[in-house]
Amino acid sequence: MSTVIKPAVFQRNIGAKSTSVSEKFAQFAASFDIERVPNDVVYLAKLHLLDSFGVALASTTREFGQRALVAARGLAGDGPSPVIGMSARLPMRDAAMVNGTLIHGLAFDDTYTSGIFHASSSAVPTMLAVALAQRKSGRDALAAYLVGIETGTRIAKAAGGSFHVAGFHPTSVVGTYACAMIAGRLMDLNEKQLTHAQGLAHSMAGGMREYHTDGAWSKRVHPGLAAANGITSAAWAKHGFTGPRTCYEGKYGLYNCMTDQTEPDVEACSHGLGEEWEIINVGFKPYPACNWNDAFIDCALALREEHNLTSDDIESVTAYVHKDQMAICEPENRKRRPQNSYSSQFSIHYTIAAALTRGRFTLSEIQPATFLDPGIATLSDRVSYEITDGTLFPEYFSGAISIRTTDGRELKHSQQYNRGSDLSPISATHVAEKFEDNARRAVSERRTKRIRKAIMGLETADDLLDLDSAICLAAD
Repeated sequence: MSTVIKPAVFQRNIGAKSTSVSEKFAQFAASFDIERVPNDVVYLAKLHLLDSFGVALASTTREFGQRALVAARGLAGDGPSPVIGMSARLPMRDAAMVNGTLIHGLAFDDTYTSGIFHASSSAVPTMLAVALAQRKSGRDALAAYLVGIETGTRIAKAAGGSFHVAGFHPTSVVGTYACAMIAGRLMDLNEKQLTHAQGLAHSMAGGMREYHTDGAWSKRVHPGLAAANGITSAAWAKHGFTGPRTCYEGKYGLYNCMTDQTEPDVEACSHGLGEEWEIINVGFKPYPACNWNDAFIDCALALREEHNLTSDDIESVTAYVHKDQMAICEPENRKRRPQNSYSSQFSIHYTIAAALTRGRFTLSEIQPATFLDPGIATLSDRVSYEITDGTLFPEYFSGAISIRTTDGRELKHSQQYNRGSDLSPISATHVAEKFEDNARRAVSERRTKRIRKAIMGLETADDLLDLDSAICLAAD
């Protein structure tokens, strides 16, 4: 008879008097005082809101954005909560679900690279929906958003990228817990209730990565699901439903069930909480593509500009990637011939070829007219990849490429720190310009200015009604 050897299971010795991770988070959320937050952190939080709303507005011009609204409205009808860039209103959780889909749907939303976690795409719709429903001030809304970002990033960081390896999408998984904290804070839950909200979120967190096989739309809805489930968890906890206090570190907790680790860095969950601000390490996206492609796009653009390259000058391109980044590399036949915009964003072959051909990678490069362009397709056929350990992945999404030209030259460029990360930051001016470009794809210049003014003045607003009217009635 054969013996089955099972991997060791991590479990902290949580006794009756010990403080669990969820209890530490609950204490942090209940006692959080935004007056003690540095002004530059509050300003940065508003920039992340601005970026998120801009991407959501751009998404309203795409088919998936319109279908998300139609689906939600057909299921639950109208309600009081705004949908960003739309004239419709939905029930609170449905609005949060659609808004999360809009923010994440173009793969252009902010990213916490240490945990491969799109932090704001679920946090912003939760904050918006619940703050309006609870008639909270702009300052209360910002405080709740920061609570969610600071807890969510730490939950993701403790996993060290291993959610992805196990087949889970951390934006969906982690976002559910973070959104429970945001909603719980805005619903005035006490410490005990906030602990239970996380325990309930534990039964609702999920999101699988099978979408990578064919570019399916399911990934787009993951932050919306996290927002809706986080709101549900907080509301049920407020009314007496209980959840396990060891939802992170327990035998059947998050890290044992949804990562491939047997010894996750659980101490990272509470390290520096309330003193060190992880939002500083949440990066803005420079391109509407998978974050893993960003540095490779930068390398391609740098070589194109430096050597004045055209497609005809290029014999072959080799990208050097980490072994855990195969989702953007395989299967190569599909990556070289993406059949929809989402597949194009998750192809290292296509993004490099498009950048080299067009000299840019914008929302226009994920339109059918571009990803079906025969010139880009021909160059995609000349792009390949090799595995390397000369990368900082997953802490940073490094990139390196070499180009062999038709006249025999070999041109190389590498980038250790992906642009938008803490060691290669994107400026506030760039964020504002990105917002303007995205917003103007959907609404007028006047409305764009209204939205920006409402967001950047949020900490002095008595409520979110100005923001509500600015983002909802988009038709001028």
